Amino acid sequence: MNVPILVVEDDAHIRLGLVELLTSEGYRVDTCARGDEVAVAVRKSSPALILLDVMLPGLSGYDVCRSLRQSGVRTPILMLTAKGQELDKVVGLELGADDYVTKPFGVRELLARVSALLRRVSAPTTKEPPVEAAFRIGANSVDPRTFKITRGRTTEELTARELKLLELFHARPGEVLSRDYLLQEAWGMRYLGTTRTLDQVIVSVRRKLGDHAEAPRHLHTVHGVGYKLEM
Repeated sequence: MNVPILVVEDDAHIRLGLVELLTSEGYRVDTCARGDEVAVAVRKSSPALILLDVMLPGLSGYDVCRSLRQSGVRTPILMLTAKGQELDKVVGLELGADDYVTKPFGVRELLARVSALLRRVSAPTTKEPPVEAAFRIGANSVDPRTFKITRGRTTEELTARELKLLELFHARPGEVLSRDYLLQEAWGMRYLGTTRTLDQVIVSVRRKLGDHAEAPRHLHTVHGVGYKLEM
């Protein structure tokens, strides 16, 4: 197999355990113990996947994730978190992480998530899809090429999932899109979390669209089903 994985974990016992587990599965494992050393480690090892702890010296896992994405690194990131609050996990997803597991995690669950992320990355494609042109939602202009949304003089960055959700809604205006469908399409794999994760990202998307939480103009909740976009 020899697929390179970078493990970023400051706890020596957990780090050693992850190295032994992943090595036994045939992966080639490099390690890093500090958040402020991750960028160098990524350039050196060119990993196919990054296992990133949240609580790190130097820089937090959240800051590392944000920095990597802003610098153009698209390597899948699987966040390791000891936090139990779902909002803490959603923060990582909004910053560009692809998935997360909560400590203590089961060996089978971790390996399944690692395998799923690597399968998604290695899935063959016939050709590079064309870059979609900018599109409008109300007074907002969404540019998929720059991951930016502009309304008047206000411009904000979009995460990959926020952009994907906006593209899904824009392609099917007025239709009710279920939570399961949106999770499947935006996360690009069989998502193992809860629909509450999606709901939290929708809150962020609404804010960037200029929607009011109590009476949104664009993204409407269809209780018990999902959401729809009113143009």
